[in-house]
Amino acid sequence: MNNQRAFQNIRMNNRQMKPRNQGITEVRGPYYTVMGKHYLQDMLETMGEYIDILKFSGGSFMLYPEDKLRELLDLAHVYDVKVSTGGFMETVLTQGPEAVDHYLQECKRVGFDIIEISTGFITMPTDDIVRLVKKVQAAGLLAKPEIGVQFGAGGTNSIEENEAEGVTDPSQAIEVGKRCLDAGAYMLMIESEGITESVRSWRTEIATQFARELGTENVVFEAADPEVFEWYVKNYGPEVNVFVDHSQIVQLEVLRRGIWGTKDLWGRVITFNDGE
Repeated sequence: MNNQRAFQNIRMNNRQMKPRNQGITEVRGPYYTVMGKHYLQDMLETMGEYIDILKFSGGSFMLYPEDKLRELLDLAHVYDVKVSTGGFMETVLTQGPEAVDHYLQECKRVGFDIIEISTGFITMPTDDIVRLVKKVQAAGLLAKPEIGVQFGAGGTNSIEENEAEGVTDPSQAIEVGKRCLDAGAYMLMIESEGITESVRSWRTEIATQFARELGTENVVFEAADPEVFEWYVKNYGPEVNVFVDHSQIVQLEVLRRGIWGTKDLWGRVITFNDGE
């Protein structure tokens, strides 16, 4: 594939080549819109260099004929894009251990790379989450637990519903995250509800606590609204890991590259390399 760009003499921020361990962009695949081979191919042919993970949200992969699902996964791999199941594991868990084993076997067989382990609607002891991380890794897949402070996250709750439920102590989520990383988890997904989503005002101090205690290199921040990923880029730099909708790839990458931005970001999001 020819990735040579035009305008080579116009400077912009450098980006680590894939496979990256920083500045990861995870994008939402089929969920709000249908995604077929040609749709995905158009996206990857033009912007595949800037996409690291394609996520099938909400168990959407369950609806595809297997041959069409494999087409999407195989195409993503051509462009060095990992493919994630999204947070469907919590649904599978309600059906028992045999269902979990079947799920992991099928994910491996059809070509998924990452199993997201979310617990937005269920409560699990930390030891069980850690065991699940190890089980995923033992199956030859990458475990990506989701942590957050809002029970019921992932269901697009209203502000009032979230306020009635209340938020949990971030230190609890951080402890879970640390133990999962120690168990070999690939990365942690930081759920946005209770922080920047479905709240009256952003609780960025929680995001800061996650970043400080877990390390920005170990987390992917959910940032599905432009003003949210702008805040993360502004505060943590162009190499922060974020999850956005696939329709926002270009908007995010021009911020990362420092070639365009809002009045708050213009001229501020830059990197420096003195040749060392």
